[in-house]
Amino acid sequence: MEISTAEGAALAELSGPADGATPPAFLLVLTHGSGGRVATPDVLAVQDAGLRLGAVAALVTQPYRVKGQRAPGNADRQDAAWAEVISALRDDIGADLPLIQGGRSNGARVACRTAQAAGARGVIALAFPLHPPGHPERSRAAELAMAGTDVLVINGRNDPFGVPRRGAGRRLVVLDGETHALSRHPDAVGRAARSWLRKLLG
Repeated sequence: MEISTAEGAALAELSGPADGATPPAFLLVLTHGSGGRVATPDVLAVQDAGLRLGAVAALVTQPYRVKGQRAPGNADRQDAAWAEVISALRDDIGADLPLIQGGRSNGARVACRTAQAAGARGVIALAFPLHPPGHPERSRAAELAMAGTDVLVINGRNDPFGVPRRGAGRRLVVLDGETHALSRHPDAVGRAARSWLRKLLG
């Protein structure tokens, strides 16, 4: 599905209940890191967890990546484009469905910054980059707090971008043997996401 935004076209890969007849339980929208793609082990594990619980899942390639750019550019413009993507998906799939949005690394930052405006019921932040490697003084903890809703943070213990702290409404899962890539134990990522989603959505 192609979605027009002020920053150009975004692409959303949709999947849902296998029988096509079961009403979806919620809308799960996930996106990539700054220079990456959506088909990473951690993102796919969260998608699978959502599908098992009855979600319609959308894996979104943001406009700057569709254009072939690696850097997301201005955060405000990226967030505005994300809002357009969410609006289009809700119009197409169902405005009344609970929304869970998330992503990995830079995508997690976008999901947190836009959660309140999007009316998200929860956020899944994969490999949230707490600070640039080697610069803990440049913390992005304020962006994580901007979510203003329930947040699941999944980080690797050996992530050079740091590991966020627990906070009100925030579930933190730290995986041993994982780095920023979160690629070694996707089954653990999926289990954590499924457990959190089940509790959050009842």
